[in-house]
Amino acid sequence: MPDFAIYPSLKDKSVVVSGGAQGIGAEIVKAFAGQGARVGFLDLDETASAALAGTAENIDYEICDLRDISAMQAALAKLTGRTGPCQVLVNNAARDDRHDWKDVTPDYWDERQATNLRHMFFAIQAIAPDMIANGGGSIINMGSNSWWEAGGGFPSYATAKAAVHGLTRTMARDLGDHRIRVNTVVPGWIMTDRQKELWATPEALEAHRKRQCLPDLIDPVYVARMVLFLASDDAAMCSANNYMVEAGSI
Repeated sequence: MPDFAIYPSLKDKSVVVSGGAQGIGAEIVKAFAGQGARVGFLDLDETASAALAGTAENIDYEICDLRDISAMQAALAKLTGRTGPCQVLVNNAARDDRHDWKDVTPDYWDERQATNLRHMFFAIQAIAPDMIANGGGSIINMGSNSWWEAGGGFPSYATAKAAVHGLTRTMARDLGDHRIRVNTVVPGWIMTDRQKELWATPEALEAHRKRQCLPDLIDPVYVARMVLFLASDDAAMCSANNYMVEAGSI
């Protein structure tokens, strides 16, 4: 494993991560905890959340269903009541469930947008006032390289992830006067346990390697490192942009 950077500006920062119990989210939570930040995360999985929180004293969590905006708002209030007013928000939670376009119903479409997009805006709406009062902050929305690659098999997910970039750009403009930076991290195919269990067959991996400029598969830790950079003072002049972690995938 590389000898990664330490960002002094992240020490004691109050950080909130959605979907933080597993996968990329858990790597982000652990990365911030390793920097000495006060990290709170939201998730629906009680067992995984408790296990992750037990790994460090500076990790806290609340259980909620992000599709229920009122529940999410209440959970955010409880969490920041303990960790302090939020200075860094990472809108990470999403599910890339596969679905055939011929089978999609209006209810399924709406549920996928609620899972992959809607909560991001309302988390920003809930957190931004604290950032404004604090004189600034960093908001990091998790996008996806899937729609850049014209990937098929999940039209509602790809549409939601494409919309994340619009959300980032418009909120960067609306919040920029308050020195709140809003950016999108764009992962490629990241080798989380979920991906390995469901879709990372030898044939699929070999085909994907051919699309990447770099030959190595991408560990979730590299997404977390990009998030740390964008949250830190090193990225003070970075806003309204996309930061790719996809090994040069085309």
